[in-house]
Amino acid sequence: MTSLAVQVRSKMFPNGVCAIRDLAFNAQRGEFVAIVGPSGAGKTTLLGLVAGLDADMDGCIRMEARGASQDSPRIGFMFQEPRLMPWLTVRQNIDLVLRPYAGTRNALQDDARVREMLDMVGLKDFAMMFPGQLSAGMRRRVALLRAFIIEPALLLMDEPFESLDAPTAEQLRSMLADLWRRTSPTVLFVTHNLAEAVSLADRILFLSARPARVILDYAVPLPRPRAPASASVLQVQHHLLARHPQLLEGLVQPAVKTGACHAGAG
Repeated sequence: MTSLAVQVRSKMFPNGVCAIRDLAFNAQRGEFVAIVGPSGAGKTTLLGLVAGLDADMDGCIRMEARGASQDSPRIGFMFQEPRLMPWLTVRQNIDLVLRPYAGTRNALQDDARVREMLDMVGLKDFAMMFPGQLSAGMRRRVALLRAFIIEPALLLMDEPFESLDAPTAEQLRSMLADLWRRTSPTVLFVTHNLAEAVSLADRILFLSARPARVILDYAVPLPRPRAPASASVLQVQHHLLARHPQLLEGLVQPAVKTGACHAGAG
């Protein structure tokens, strides 16, 4: 069954600029979908629409809840910046996102799960520290854990590892892949890094320049796990750019098809 169905006929800004036009795609439950497109194409705008942070559009976005007793699916969001509350400790920042669900959850189980997940991402000894006392990579780990701790059905990620050094970014990608395998949320992951997209995603949606639409829907033909610098990932990246040299600029020949490429829905 489809977990997420997106159809945006038009998204206009107040100044009259059209950010998105005729963009449509589906994502299956538990699917990891990367979104790649040129700067200013509307990728962040799209995530805001999916999250419900912006309802001013002509279109329809439908999400399926995980359980019959759940009124609406939980949505996690990880931004480019960690957006931690600087006056709260690591543990308090995590407890903050759990608070809305306090009446429906077991406090002791939540406490045990938080401690387990802090240990999983290497923060067991840092729970009582403040964000300003942590490195940039550690703050991103807190943000990653905070996004997963509510057990989201849908996880939105807006270039979450941008500006990190390569070893730290790779460590966080590995943590993300592990957490995703354990909890199986549907993921929409915005990135400019094609190797990152190929290494993480089941599918990659390539967007045109503004107004954004899907110009290529690519199913990644590689088994997991994958490292961004592995020969197989680099080969897929080379294959894509050899067939579509201007793909990252938001341009593709609509008639070009391969076994793993499908015409976009836009």
